[in-house]
Amino acid sequence: MSTDAPLTDDADAPHAATASETLVSTVVEYDDESDECTIYPLHADDEERVTTWVSAKRESYVSLDEMR
Repeated sequence: MSTDAPLTDDADAPHAATASETLVSTVVEYDDESDECTIYPLHADDEERVTTWVSAKRESYVSLDEMR
């Protein structure tokens, strides 16, 4: 199963003033391996969608506090 959800800008985030593209995320849930989240530009055409994206598996996520 997958779900598509737009990512929203946080007005207080330092990147919010320079964001020029809305991103969406798709989470694909697997029975036999980790779920995978893929983020890509909302208005990407078919060709861009397969080349302009970021994916991460559940075990690769870290909390924001760990990055500080």
